[in-house]
Amino acid sequence: MRAWQTAAMKDYLERSPRDFLAVATPGAGKTTFALSVAAELIGRRVIDRVTVVAPTEHLKLQWAEAAAKAGIPIDPTYSAGKGKISSDFLGIAVTYAGVAVNPLALRIRTERFRTLVILDEVHHAGDALSWGEGVREAFEPAAKRLALTGTPFRSDVNPIPFVTYAPGDDGIPRSVADYTYGYGHALADHVVRPVLFLAYSGEMSWRTRAGDEIAARLGEPLTKDMTNQALRTALDPAGSWIPSVLAAADKRLTEVRRHVPDAGGLVIATDQESARAYAKTLRAITGEAPTVVLSDEKAASKKITAFTSSDTRWMVAVRMVSEGVDVPRLAVGVFATTIATPLFFAQAIGRFVRARNRGETASIFLPSVPVLLGHASEMEVERDHVLGRRITDEDDIFAAENDLLAQAEAGEGASDELDGASFEALGSEATFDHVLFDGDQYGSEEEMDFLGIPGLLEPQQMRELLQQRQADGARAQKAREALAQARRGAAGGEPDTVAEVSTHEQLAVLRRELNGLVGAWHHRTGQAHGITHAALRKECGGPAAAVANAEQLRARIDRVREWAVKKSG
Repeated sequence: MRAWQTAAMKDYLERSPRDFLAVATPGAGKTTFALSVAAELIGRRVIDRVTVVAPTEHLKLQWAEAAAKAGIPIDPTYSAGKGKISSDFLGIAVTYAGVAVNPLALRIRTERFRTLVILDEVHHAGDALSWGEGVREAFEPAAKRLALTGTPFRSDVNPIPFVTYAPGDDGIPRSVADYTYGYGHALADHVVRPVLFLAYSGEMSWRTRAGDEIAARLGEPLTKDMTNQALRTALDPAGSWIPSVLAAADKRLTEVRRHVPDAGGLVIATDQESARAYAKTLRAITGEAPTVVLSDEKAASKKITAFTSSDTRWMVAVRMVSEGVDVPRLAVGVFATTIATPLFFAQAIGRFVRARNRGETASIFLPSVPVLLGHASEMEVERDHVLGRRITDEDDIFAAENDLLAQAEAGEGASDELDGASFEALGSEATFDHVLFDGDQYGSEEEMDFLGIPGLLEPQQMRELLQQRQADGARAQKAREALAQARRGAAGGEPDTVAEVSTHEQLAVLRRELNGLVGAWHHRTGQAHGITHAALRKECGGPAAAVANAEQLRARIDRVREWAVKKSG
C-alpha cells in the first residue's frame, strides 16, 4: 500500500466510524484503499458482505476484477430483481441508476447481512434527486459506509447522502472529508504523473445564423458566445485545426513510445459523429485504425479492456473514459470536446495521471481558450461540496455539468445552449501557442521543441528543460532580430518584413493586422466585425480570412485603410 493509503486506513481503523469520506485525486488508488478496508473488516468479522455502487456498468466490472485480486469475490451482474446470488460471492456491484430503480430490494439485502457499502464517486448520488433518495433508502441500514470521490463536488441544494456538512466562514454548509489526498501531494509522492499541457490557437472563421461571417483568433479576448463558436469551429472535423493537432499529438506519442513502448493516446470528443470523424483522420495520419468507444455501445467495456491490455496507439471516445476507467498506459491526450466544466475537465485529465513508473509524464493537447487554460492551471485546487449556492454562470467552478453531458450523448453540440445561435464553420488552422507545466507558461516558435521532449523525465528535470528551451528561444529571437536589422542597414532601406518570413508566418501576420484594423473600424463606426469582414470580401473577393491567401489579405488591409482615410476626409 502507498503511504497515503496506509495513513487513511490507520485513521479509519482507529476511529471505526460508520461513515467515512475519502477524497483522493484521480489515479491515487482509491479502489485499493477501499478494498483493503473491506478485507480488514471482513477479517475482523465486523462485516459479512460488501456492496459497491459505481457510476457506470464498466466500472462495476472494473471493481469486480480488482476485488477478485484482493480475495473478495463480487458479482457485477447483480440486479435488484435477481434476488439471491451464488454463495461463491461475498458481495455485489451495482450502479447508482440501478439502486434508484429498486432501492427496497437493496435495503432488504443490506438488512440481512452486516454490510459495508462502498460509494464510488459519491458525488453521482446528486446527479438526480431519485438517485440520492434511492441511495439513502437502500443503504441506511448498512453497518459501514465508505464514500470515495476524486473530483470537485457538484453544487446543488440537495446534500449527498451519508456525507457530513459543516458551515464555512460564510455560513454556507460545506462537505467535510475524513481524509484528503490532493493532486499536489500525490505528485510530490510520485503517485501520479505530472501533466504537460500543449495549447494550440489559430485563425477561425464561421458564419452566424444572421449571415455574418466572423474571423477571430482562438484564445484572443472575445465575448463568451464568440469564444464558444471559435472553439466549435476549431473542433469541426472538416477544418484544418483538428488534423494539425492530431498530427502533432501523434508525433508526441511517437517520442513518448521511444521510452515507454506501450504508451497510448486518447482523443476525447464531444459527440459520436465527431468521434468517428477524428478516428478517420487518425487512421490517415498513423496508418492504424484507432479504437472507437461510444457510450451507447454494448461492446464499449470490452473495447476499453482490449485497448488497456494491447499496445495499439490511439483510442477515441465520447464519455466512457471520462471518469474512473483505469487505462494506466494512457500518456498522450487530445481534449477535443466543447464540454468545459471543471468537473468534466478534472475527470478527463484524471485518465492520464495514473503513474506506473517514475519519470513518466502525461502530455495533453488542448484548445487555447481561457476556461480550459484556467482549469489546467488549477490542477492542484481542492474543493468541497457547497449547499444552497445558486448557479448563475456555466463558467462557475461549481456548475453542474449534467445538462451539457446529456446534450453530448444525444449528439448535439454542447455549446448550442450557451451561445443561443446556430452557426456554420467556414475554416480553421492550428498554430502552436504555448506550454503549461506546473502552473508556469513556456512559449516558443518551434513546436518541435516541445513535441520532442523525452518521455521519461522527473518533474524537476522537465522544469529545467523547459526553462532552458525558453532561454534558447529568446536568444534565437534576439539573434534573428539583430540579423534583420543588419540586413535593413546594408540595404539602405526598410524592406517588407512580412515577405522575409515563411508562408504560414506571413499569413498569420497579415491576418492579425487585418483583424486589428477591423477591430479599430468597429470602435470607430460601431459596425460588427462580421459585417466588416463580409463587406471586405464582397469588395475584394476571395474566401474567408482564415483561408484567404496573402494577396487577398493585403487587398482587404488596403481597403480598410482607404475607408479610414475617406471617413477622416
